[in-house]
Amino acid sequence: MVSAAEARTAPSGTVPNRGWQVTFVGMGINLALGVLFAWSVVSKAIPADWGWSEAGRALPYSVACLVFALTMVPAGRLQDRIGPRVVATFGGVLLGAGMILASLTSSLSAYIVGFGALAGAGIGACHASATPAAVKWFPASRTGLITGLVVSGFGLASVYIAPLANALIQARGVPVTMLVFGIASLVIVVALAQWLRVPPPGFVPAASAASHQADFTPGEVLRTWQFYVLWFLLVCGAGAGLMIISKLAKMVEVQAGLTLGFMLVAILALGNGGGRIAAGFLSDRFGRKPTLLVAYLSQAVAILLLAAARPDNMLGTGAAMAALSLLIGANYGGNLSQLPSITRDYYGLRHFGVNYGLVFTAWGLGGFTLSLVAGAVFDRTQSFTFAYYGSAVMLVVAAAATLLLKPPART
Repeated sequence: MVSAAEARTAPSGTVPNRGWQVTFVGMGINLALGVLFAWSVVSKAIPADWGWSEAGRALPYSVACLVFALTMVPAGRLQDRIGPRVVATFGGVLLGAGMILASLTSSLSAYIVGFGALAGAGIGACHASATPAAVKWFPASRTGLITGLVVSGFGLASVYIAPLANALIQARGVPVTMLVFGIASLVIVVALAQWLRVPPPGFVPAASAASHQADFTPGEVLRTWQFYVLWFLLVCGAGAGLMIISKLAKMVEVQAGLTLGFMLVAILALGNGGGRIAAGFLSDRFGRKPTLLVAYLSQAVAILLLAAARPDNMLGTGAAMAALSLLIGANYGGNLSQLPSITRDYYGLRHFGVNYGLVFTAWGLGGFTLSLVAGAVFDRTQSFTFAYYGSAVMLVVAAAATLLLKPPART
């Protein structure tokens, strides 16, 4: 093994390429970060004698998602400067400590601080460290595939986390479930973080293009119009996806009279994870813009088909609901997985962590907010019309906006 001091001075050819190791470590970290999705099960199991309102049950998760997105910027800057291992280790400690703190009480305020603020910040720190560490080991021609593999863990997490949380709650209750998840996530994330590392300065991956990609500082990124197009695309992709995904089980029940929520969530998660890998691979072969365009338009078609599902037509069958869930998950994951790749393509690797963190704020500030808006509209109208057609319109507009994309030029 090459030491840190030796790696700083070693020529590229003498440094072992640990790219695949770091890639699968990043995937494993993202799988562990899936404890975020345990909340859908935990919130339903909160005992009535805790005195939480229905709105209160959503607050810890809402705060966690917002803090997660906002933490990506400072965490991305830190991992660019001091390395991903330290930042991800600290993130794992925050994640575990926050969930353990929540497990010790029935107070809503403590859950907002523990699960919302601390665990949310820990997830942001870890997520900001995993992808940059992996892509720096590979040439630009593999950015899409590597990014897709790393972030697929986050998409696939719901496959195991929901049934595991349900089993633990049935056996031991909410506090013990939170404690088990807290200890497990702390141990797993901190252990895996020790394997995160970036190549030394001057390292050139095999098959790299001879031309040098300019590295934009965060300030320079914010002065390019492309950044705001990328931010808008993530708002549309995340917002349209979350407006549907967050209410999918209820939508299927209302539209088609089917109670398949648990199964559909697992199918959607498989599509989410697999879509990230597939879209990454396809974007390396055919380009980011065509892949994004197809993902947005396919997502819009799938959502309109879901809106048309009724018990008396073929779209209202269990098989059709499963297929639509898989397609919605795959396109949601696919369009989200393209934004890190485009950020790297346009703005370089040196400040990739913080630059993608800036783009990712769109997920928390825009995408998640829109899902809350859709929920509020349903409470007033008892209809998902706004979520269906609002999502479809946003996706079509986003598809048109992809045609504007082109690499920024330095001024």
